[in-house]
Amino acid sequence: MIRLSNKRQKSKNDIAWEKLFKKYHILENISKIGFFEIGSVSINEFRESRLMAKFDHHANLPEIFKTNKLSILSISRNKYIIGKFDSYLNVIYDETLEAITVEFPKGIESIDYTNLYSESSALSCAFNTGMINNLIDGEETYHTVYGRMSTGTFNFNVNQILDYTQHNIAVNNAQCEIDAGFESEQYFLLLEAKLYDVDDFLVRQLYYPYRLWSSKISNKKVIPILMTYSNSSNIFSFFIYKFDEILNYNSIRLVEQRNYVIAPETITHEDVSEIFKSIIIVTEPNIPFPQANKFERIIDLLTLLLDKELTKEGITANSQFDERQTSYYTDAARYLGLMDKYVDQNTKEITFRLSEQGSHLLKKRYKIKILSLIEKILQHQVFYKTFEFTVSNGFIPDISVIRQIMQSCNLNINITTIQRRSSTVRGWIGWIVNMLSEE
Repeated sequence: MIRLSNKRQKSKNDIAWEKLFKKYHILENISKIGFFEIGSVSINEFRESRLMAKFDHHANLPEIFKTNKLSILSISRNKYIIGKFDSYLNVIYDETLEAITVEFPKGIESIDYTNLYSESSALSCAFNTGMINNLIDGEETYHTVYGRMSTGTFNFNVNQILDYTQHNIAVNNAQCEIDAGFESEQYFLLLEAKLYDVDDFLVRQLYYPYRLWSSKISNKKVIPILMTYSNSSNIFSFFIYKFDEILNYNSIRLVEQRNYVIAPETITHEDVSEIFKSIIIVTEPNIPFPQANKFERIIDLLTLLLDKELTKEGITANSQFDERQTSYYTDAARYLGLMDKYVDQNTKEITFRLSEQGSHLLKKRYKIKILSLIEKILQHQVFYKTFEFTVSNGFIPDISVIRQIMQSCNLNINITTIQRRSSTVRGWIGWIVNMLSEE
């Protein structure tokens, strides 16, 4: 029996996959033989396969996949395999790791390193500041490959997620994409780039290119690397991996994490103190009080919408949010006046875009941008009072104190909602504190 939660509104992918599972008895087939192969023609009956089979993070998976511990991998240009595969790898950032400071070349005017809003611009910045060379101890690299290409033909083993027995999969000229390849005398670096900090990623994004280029390059070490860059921190994080067994998808192992920052601008206690002293409290908007604990993800969301508009589904597909989180974080951005929601008259779909304030703010220099965001937060009474407590006492109040502050602010929300939303208040104040330089 198909088990699908009814607790939230289903996305278009949820609906289409539910129909596919029912029509082709997918769960029954997986139960019998351990997997199910499906062609793009069959998927296209209900929705375009390009929209139905690209899930960079576990959170992006349709609910029916999550509920039944399934994932999907491409095995050719027009065929996919579904099974209980261990397809994703968790990413844990080393918070104690000090960022290496690099200088930006003085002669370059075509890259604004304080406003990197595409993966290609972040990669170009990383290359031109010497970060890529530094990853291999200063050996000179050349930017040689990028874009979509065919994987060639190969077999591999992947763990079953429940019992870790392995399933053998044959790949026949599937499509893979390389964000950037850098070659030196001894190494070939394969980079997958994300314009936000991640909780996990689909190993296929590194494994398929790794298999392709390992078969083409015989005298150099092929190194798979995940690079993340977030406009909330200006930190470039590189996760350098190794596949211990070339035939084993799950043999991926983290070798090292390195962080870099370009000519960092420090945000001092005095900077925030000046803002705090000049705050004018605004009237609470007619928008749900935020339930979005990680403020840096609001910045990532704003980055995603720079110079384009997206539906709720488009945001979910191009970020690390699931449908529920997309609702929470878009509401949070709207609460701060940084995003607008409207109904597209052509498609009749709810669509999101940056507000005039959001667009203007996002294009500011890093330090001014962060200080402006801090100001937007503290203009709301709950956050102002919670930050005031933090300054006076030298620590962020615990949840019980924050709930008392929220109750004192006449928010027109019930006690149950206050209990749920208090963690967001603590999270946002924590973000402000983390932005302050310790110097």
